[in-house]
Amino acid sequence: MVKKHYETVFIVTPVLSEQQIKDTVDKFRNLLKELGGDIYHEESWGIKKLAYPINHLKTGFYQLFEYNASPELIAKLELEFKRDEKVIRFLTVALDKYAVEYNEKRRKKGTTVKKDSKETKEQEVAS
Repeated sequence: MVKKHYETVFIVTPVLSEQQIKDTVDKFRNLLKELGGDIYHEESWGIKKLAYPINHLKTGFYQLFEYNASPELIAKLELEFKRDEKVIRFLTVALDKYAVEYNEKRRKKGTTVKKDSKETKEQEVAS
């Protein structure tokens, strides 16, 4: 059984209490481990605005898992996402070696996405 690198982002409905959101995230973390996946990184992005309303909701709680798993595990995991009414969207992506390297570098720097600052814009205009 060949394991590949995957990244899954899922959005939990924001109408739940903090404890219910935590329990939902724990459920999927434990499911990944039970099915033989090795989680090597996870990020909680918190409540963010959705790009478009989903089921009349405008925000959602975002969670990311990076892990090694077999393709069979992915099918079982996604079935559980579909069955859980607390999850409003999910996306699983297989990572190639370049994406894995990029994610490792990003974590080492401790930065996520750089926002345009006033200084950066002034430097671009001066160039």
